[in-house]
Amino acid sequence: MERFRGFLFFMAIFVLIIIYWLAAFYTSEWIYTYLGKRPHEVIVQLINSMGGMLLWGITMKFLGDYFRSKQMVFFQAMVDAIRRMSRGDFNVSVENSTHMEPFVELVDSINDMAVQLGQLEKMRQEFISNVSHEIQSPLTSISGFSRALKNEGITEDERRHYLDIIEAESKRLSKLSDNLLKLTSLESEHHPFEPKSFRLDKQLRNHILACEPQWVEKEIEMDIDLAAVSITADEDLLSQVWTNLIHNAIKFTPAGGTIGVHLTAADKEAMIHISDNGVGISEEDQAHIFERFYKADKSRNRASGGNGLGLSIVKKILDMHQGSIEVTSKQGNGTTFTIRLPI
Repeated sequence: MERFRGFLFFMAIFVLIIIYWLAAFYTSEWIYTYLGKRPHEVIVQLINSMGGMLLWGITMKFLGDYFRSKQMVFFQAMVDAIRRMSRGDFNVSVENSTHMEPFVELVDSINDMAVQLGQLEKMRQEFISNVSHEIQSPLTSISGFSRALKNEGITEDERRHYLDIIEAESKRLSKLSDNLLKLTSLESEHHPFEPKSFRLDKQLRNHILACEPQWVEKEIEMDIDLAAVSITADEDLLSQVWTNLIHNAIKFTPAGGTIGVHLTAADKEAMIHISDNGVGISEEDQAHIFERFYKADKSRNRASGGNGLGLSIVKKILDMHQGSIEVTSKQGNGTTFTIRLPI
């Protein structure tokens, strides 16, 4: 298509030159006839050539001015868009022009950049808002109960109750800070990543045993089926994945419920299923649970001390391992997380 357009452009120029030369030729012939004199043939050819070139130059001057004005409007629109983005206004769009085909890719890149920067700015504002909210809530509780402790008329039991709340909210703040630092470190390019070969089934079994006091206290039945699988990965990072997922399963499984942890391997891939028979997650929430600060059940997460960062950390760690995580759930029928890791 581009070659055909180039050919047409070349032919148009060639035809235009012929027309200009013919116009110069017939005009000069009319003048010679009118004057009754004709100069030497060499002079005639020079006059015809110069006349054609003059007509060509005048045409190019007008066309150049026309297209230059179009280009200036086009380039000014791009400059204005870039200046607006530099001031933090990402709601910009440069209109593509069919007359500026060499710059179509540049315009598309500017428009894509504006969209991406706009999304990043929205995420940044949401992040700041979420952090402020998560910090403000425990600080308000700590401040309120600290003032209550100044009341000399409270009983010893009330004093202990208030101190327990202050301690719990302080731990919540500490956990939030720790998770924020951890997520920031994981998203940077400088977080240590030290893969080594180890038995994944043994790591999972150790985490399940480490959580034994929690699932025994709730009389939860553990359905464990772990095939012997060795993988090459960062053992410490994956440890955070299992800690988060197993703790969540225990947290949201009702007393007397069941948690399943199954490990299989096939096609050079390890597959881990961690399931519970809790209240489940709605389809709407499933699309967002790996986003930072997202809570499928805000009241439940708040009561259990969650801050909506755990699954974001899990997702980031698995991405670092070229792995994946999926969630399958129906409200009232429990939740299953499926993790795939390359062996």
